[in-house]
Amino acid sequence: MSIKNTWRHFHLITSHKYHVARFCFKCGLYRQGVLHDLSKYTPVEFKTGIKYFNGQKSPNGVERKENGYSLAWLHHKGRNRHHWEFWVDFTGEGTVASRMPEVYVIEMFIDRVCASMVYNRGGFSNGDPLKYYLRTREYCIFHPETEALLVELLEHLASSDIFATLEYIKKEYLK
Repeated sequence: MSIKNTWRHFHLITSHKYHVARFCFKCGLYRQGVLHDLSKYTPVEFKTGIKYFNGQKSPNGVERKENGYSLAWLHHKGRNRHHWEFWVDFTGEGTVASRMPEVYVIEMFIDRVCASMVYNRGGFSNGDPLKYYLRTREYCIFHPETEALLVELLEHLASSDIFATLEYIKKEYLK
């Protein structure tokens, strides 16, 4: 594991965490802003981040491609309620998505926005998180109400900007 990748990965996840905290704080979601993605600093997630770091996409996806699964991702999604996968269960009738509480849907929205900002660097546009959602939607298992709220927020951002969208969230959902 290289020192260079260690620093780059640390910088990337800390930058992402900083932006998520900043936007969560603007909405009044202080707890989520502070606790967001702390598991990324645990050994199982951090080591994977260093080993597979390339600065363009998630190291977990690279680990998954190499091994057929990602231990870092399994660890991460099982500890972070802002991921839809946390809310999916497997029953005798198949896979079922539970409705996510609004505060976690809002954190998921903010997480997606900040991931787009960090990975796209200076090339971010307000429509990027919606485009990403539309590109990956077929792989997600959402409760209908969870998905409806996420799409509403992504569409609001695409036709507005992040600060107007955060004000909208605060006014409409976090009264």
